[in-house]
Amino acid sequence: MVYNRFTMKQTKTILHCDLNNFYASVEQKLHPEYDGLPLAVCGNPEVRHGIVLAKNQLAKQAGVQTGEAIWISKKKCPGIVFVAPHYNEYVKYSKIVYSIYTSFTDRVESFGIDECWLDVTGSLKLFNMTGEELANKIRETVKQKTGLTISVGVSFTKTLAKLGSDMKKPDAVTVLSPTDYMSKIGNMSPSEMIMIGRRTAQKLENLNINTIYDLANADRALLRSHFGVVGENLIKAARGEGDDVVAKYYEHSKPKSVSNGTTTPKDITTLDDATVVIYALTELVAVRLRNHGLLANGVGIYLKNNQFDGISKQIALKKPTSNASKIAETAVEVLKQIYNFNQPLRAITVAAIRLTEETDSQISFFDDGSDEKEEKLEKSIDKIRDKYGYQTIKRGVVMKNNLTGNLHEEDDFRPFHQSKTT
Repeated sequence: MVYNRFTMKQTKTILHCDLNNFYASVEQKLHPEYDGLPLAVCGNPEVRHGIVLAKNQLAKQAGVQTGEAIWISKKKCPGIVFVAPHYNEYVKYSKIVYSIYTSFTDRVESFGIDECWLDVTGSLKLFNMTGEELANKIRETVKQKTGLTISVGVSFTKTLAKLGSDMKKPDAVTVLSPTDYMSKIGNMSPSEMIMIGRRTAQKLENLNINTIYDLANADRALLRSHFGVVGENLIKAARGEGDDVVAKYYEHSKPKSVSNGTTTPKDITTLDDATVVIYALTELVAVRLRNHGLLANGVGIYLKNNQFDGISKQIALKKPTSNASKIAETAVEVLKQIYNFNQPLRAITVAAIRLTEETDSQISFFDDGSDEKEEKLEKSIDKIRDKYGYQTIKRGVVMKNNLTGNLHEEDDFRPFHQSKTT
């Protein structure tokens, strides 16, 4: 039996598996001619996605960073090769890797397309291995079947397993056991932990809490007075306390919200242009809602101007819906309330919020049936698009100009290419 040094409770064995330089690694498999060269995956400069989305190890060693402009990367690394993203290939490889994970345990919780947690507590006896041995077995299997490498953290909570996978890259296993983990991470900054951002780390530093060891031994009353209940959770995370549950891979929970956003190819300077973008985004939001059998009870809109200032607002709907027109009309009304276009916009996100099951919705006695007809029409359009492609049918308002770019093309990668669910 293994016990947590703070609580003396029996612990789980949790892995965090992270595909190394995932997008860049897949691109190198697609382009073997670039083997041995620094490589970065970049969006299209012509539609203002001219930034580094991912880089390989050689580019990373040269100082290339995710999110920086292409010209900066060229200056740091003159011999760097830039390639366009192929999102479908990333999805394909991700599915292969996840199928490997699920062959070892059914408790596989995604944390994105390239990383996840595995609870292998029940698998250790089945495979007659320790957590470290099983992690290495998974790592070697992924490499053998895909040619990709992963870094794995082995620990007893999700937070510490994630921290472990970040400590040694690429192609490595790091063990943070209940008996010795503090000796390995105690001197690290609290900001290295997944739940602690820069602002929280700064507040902790102001309280003279500079290391994970300091946080684990901090006064609970002090942290509660500054952070509320979050302060208690920070201490628990550093101490490895809590009963982390890794969700089962095949038990897909319903999303709490569905959103879609884009950075436009050119600045949005008028309400008419913003309306075009909103309708295009809402089409995808509505499709996702219907796929989940969900209705929105509210709409949120999130804006970013060309000075990178953000503004947002949410509003309740009079009745729940998955109708794209209703959601878009509401989003446009919200936009009118919060933005006057003194500064051009560069990015818009539309979100369906406060979601409920479609079967939970009640029809009002005063409904004239028009909403139901629109819902049936949109579901029919969904079927046509599923069979013949998304571009088969377009709204007239979306066809007015090129502000939406290739928003609906399946091979166009951007951070918000797919509708986000939270």
